[in-house]
Amino acid sequence: MPEVKILKADGFDDCVIGIGSRIDMNNPILIYDYDKCAKVLMKRDGMTADEAYEYMEFNVVGGWHGQGTPMFIRTVDKMAEA
Repeated sequence: MPEVKILKADGFDDCVIGIGSRIDMNNPILIYDYDKCAKVLMKRDGMTADEAYEYMEFNVVGGWHGQGTPMFIRTVDKMAEA
């Protein structure tokens, strides 16, 4: 199997929380904190919370760029707050 490049989500470097892997994955992937990414959009781009979460769903999480595509997670404690 060819080696897959680990891909980054532009502008969210401070939101990386780890590297993930699982069976049937050629390479590890970056894992981002979904809520931290949304906060970046609110602060950096002046989005409301609704705009930031909608943007995350359709433009960030919804993008597939191959095997190295990053993962975005919401922690259990953040989900309980929603």
